[in-house]
Amino acid sequence: MKDFIIVPFEEKNIAQVVEFEKELRRQEPDTYFWEPDDGYVKALTDSFSDGRFSGAVSFIALKNGTVIGRIDAVIIAGRSDPSCGSAYLDWICVLKNERHNGVARALLDALRAELRLRGVSLLVALMAQNDEAQRFYRSVEGAAIHDEGIWIDL
Repeated sequence: MKDFIIVPFEEKNIAQVVEFEKELRRQEPDTYFWEPDDGYVKALTDSFSDGRFSGAVSFIALKNGTVIGRIDAVIIAGRSDPSCGSAYLDWICVLKNERHNGVARALLDALRAELRLRGVSLLVALMAQNDEAQRFYRSVEGAAIHDEGIWIDL
């Protein structure tokens, strides 16, 4: 039986999410190199009223009122697919001490269900190179590994 719940990430959860981000850095200081400072909190708060985020879909995992995981995606609004039938998985992360308890899978399931409700049929993700991420993505039902990702600085 799981001891956490998955809920949409809403503006009222910002303080909890910031604490989650700080805990991520405490648990994995060699992975996350920037701090969730006041500028980040302001930008995150502003995102809830900024039209550029209309296609953003985010969920958090809560355990006893504390965020232990987060998933963020965006529905791709491109004229090559005017049906907006694709989404990009931007981030999925679970606190290190909460991994292997089904949290990431539950977050992904919630995201997939919401995206299907919004008419999305394909979720595209870049796969991190660490072993833990590789094992997770290779175990996702209905997933196939295709192309290599490329990041282009602008």
